[in-house]
Amino acid sequence: MRDVDGSGKPALEQGGAAPRRSRRRFLIGGLLGSGALVVGWGMQPPRQRLHTAEPLPVEQGAVALNGWVALNPDGTVSVVVPRSEMGQGVHTALPMLVAEELDIGLDRVRIAPAPIDKIFGNLTVLRENLPFHPDQRGNVKDGAQWMLSKIGRELGIMFTGGSTSVKDAWLPMREAGAVARAMLVKAAAADWKLPAAQLRTEDGFVIGDDGRRASYASLAARAAEVGAGIDASDVKLKEPRAFRLIGKAAPRRDTPAKVDGSARFGIDARVPGMLYAAVKMAPTVGGSVASFDAAAIKAMPGVTGVVDISSALDARAGAGAGVAVVARSWWQAKSAAAALPVDWNAGEGAALSSEAIFAGFAAALDKESGYTYFESGTQDVANVAKTVSAEYRAPFLAHAAMEPVNCTAQVADGKVRLWASTQVPSIAVDVAAKVAGVAREDVSIEVMLLGGGFGRRLEGDMVAQAVAVAMQTAGRPVQLIWTREDDTTHDVYRPAALARFTARLDAAGNILAWDNKSASGAIGHQYFPRNLGLPGVGPDKTTAEGEYDMQYEIDNQRIAHVIVDSAVPLGYWRSVGHSHNAFFKEAFLDEVAHAAGQDPVSYRRALLARHPRHLAVLDRAVAAAGPVPAGRAHGVALHQSFGSIVAQVAEVSVEGTDIRVHRVVCAIDCGIVVNPNIVAQQMEGAVVFGLSAALGGEITIKDGRVQQTNYGDYPVLRMDRAPMVETIIVPSAEPPEGVGEPGVPPIAPAVASAVFQLTGKRLRSLPLRLA
Repeated sequence: MRDVDGSGKPALEQGGAAPRRSRRRFLIGGLLGSGALVVGWGMQPPRQRLHTAEPLPVEQGAVALNGWVALNPDGTVSVVVPRSEMGQGVHTALPMLVAEELDIGLDRVRIAPAPIDKIFGNLTVLRENLPFHPDQRGNVKDGAQWMLSKIGRELGIMFTGGSTSVKDAWLPMREAGAVARAMLVKAAAADWKLPAAQLRTEDGFVIGDDGRRASYASLAARAAEVGAGIDASDVKLKEPRAFRLIGKAAPRRDTPAKVDGSARFGIDARVPGMLYAAVKMAPTVGGSVASFDAAAIKAMPGVTGVVDISSALDARAGAGAGVAVVARSWWQAKSAAAALPVDWNAGEGAALSSEAIFAGFAAALDKESGYTYFESGTQDVANVAKTVSAEYRAPFLAHAAMEPVNCTAQVADGKVRLWASTQVPSIAVDVAAKVAGVAREDVSIEVMLLGGGFGRRLEGDMVAQAVAVAMQTAGRPVQLIWTREDDTTHDVYRPAALARFTARLDAAGNILAWDNKSASGAIGHQYFPRNLGLPGVGPDKTTAEGEYDMQYEIDNQRIAHVIVDSAVPLGYWRSVGHSHNAFFKEAFLDEVAHAAGQDPVSYRRALLARHPRHLAVLDRAVAAAGPVPAGRAHGVALHQSFGSIVAQVAEVSVEGTDIRVHRVVCAIDCGIVVNPNIVAQQMEGAVVFGLSAALGGEITIKDGRVQQTNYGDYPVLRMDRAPMVETIIVPSAEPPEGVGEPGVPPIAPAVASAVFQLTGKRLRSLPLRLA
């Protein structure tokens, strides 16, 4: 087996050596092709997640007790946070997990950057890509998840996304804190000649029953010596009833720096001698550079060079082939890039249009059965009194993060340095190593704060471009920045989709059968080859999530999806397939309830008899919403995604064609809550993000070109249009589930339901428009 890049040619190992086996390809190939090998390997316990391959870097005088925790001489504790902070609060929530088990105040915790190491890989995000129904139980599901967790540990991909940060860290970070605590207790016990059972910990001290006490800092070196053999299996984690920090509201640790301006985002990187680069990319989907005239701009102020960056992107289809202009300031680079004469090869994508894409979806649904993600019972049912059918559609969407795409890179003396706001630092390192032709060990990265991610910064295109430019600047660092127009017109977009539903009802309005088939491109078919060098084949769970895994109890169901290959570049967008499939499913259920002559909330309740958690969330939201003010309507939606159950009640008014959302009540069951403040903030942000898409978000294609360019024609919800959001956290004893994304999916169908009550019009296409 040999590594191949997207061109199909053998890929040279980093540094130009001969091709060799890739562990990633070996694992996946073994999983698919050698059952005996996989079974034998799968029976072995997973690799540990406590100690890094190399000693944890620490400041002078600090002592690392494991790969996550170091004690500093001043009594503070440095905690490694391996997930990127992009506004979701991981710099607060994740340290709380360690501090809880270590028995130290959160105010004494410092954030330590994570080295590139496999113990920090995100196991949960890979495991949850399996297309199991949430209600499914048994050995098959357990075994598959176990195997994917093991593969995730081997791959070690440092990945922030999928609402998995707390969920993935829940055990390893608590174990890291508990092990460090046990090491400190053992050190004190050895020095004091006391049994460990006679010692306790409190607020950074080990305290003996005889009254002696020692600070963690004073015990650190001794703990590293006598406690080195303590492992995660040797400690007992706290029971929830003993939590002092987890479950309590705590202020966001990143807020002060963001208020006083000292926070450093990717675009804030400043390196001595730094140059700047602006890009000019192919205007059509899949276009490429035919030629350019660098001489025409070389006399412009500040210009130092022009670089064709297309070759750096090789197989990263649609990832921004074009030319970069380098200058002493970014404005100089941008001005020169705008003036640079470039001739383009339009490519096959020049004929693309949104109308043709949706026509292709419709034709595929007419002709193909698709892949069936879930089926129960039969569609051949008797006693059908009424049949309800509808077709729904959703457009491409851009990420539109506030911080535009950027990356700073330096290539000198066979080494690469990166300063990047990325959700995938380990992938960024791999991309940089490949472009520069060096070993990944020769690439270092400083992960900056992200001014919004939403899935866009799961990509490596900006890293590839920045490194390609830096290779031509004689060792000087280069900061590459896209304009807002670059960002909007060269995104990796949320897939457009078309869905058809049919429900057969009996005379009492009960659902006898539910049939749902949808069509769209598949994100995984592009993301995996583009960023991981893995094949993009087979079913893609994200295409049908939110449809096949719905919570409603309907005996006869069939949910299928047809993948239609997309020339438009696709990427992960906040809440992924749930973002549109929840709208399809919930809006159609409202139609069915209306056809049955029943209240949509009561209708849902009847379909949740064996789902008490879902029913409780729905009831809490509806009760909190209270009576509807005159001239307005309440729309309700319920959806489970990323493990969490969310119900939303949207209070809506309509004046002419203007749809206005005044208030949203949002109830969530996300398992054990680490920090309720963050949950509320995430729900508020998700509602605003979801409303931006529901009321205005749309990317359209004409003659192969994206038509929207900036916030003027790709609007996000403005402050004066933002509703009041009230969050209700439903208590739960289940382990933590996702929070960052589950608040997005229900808002569009909730608003659509309210609009129907006010106008009698069914809006089956996003964005929701009355004209």
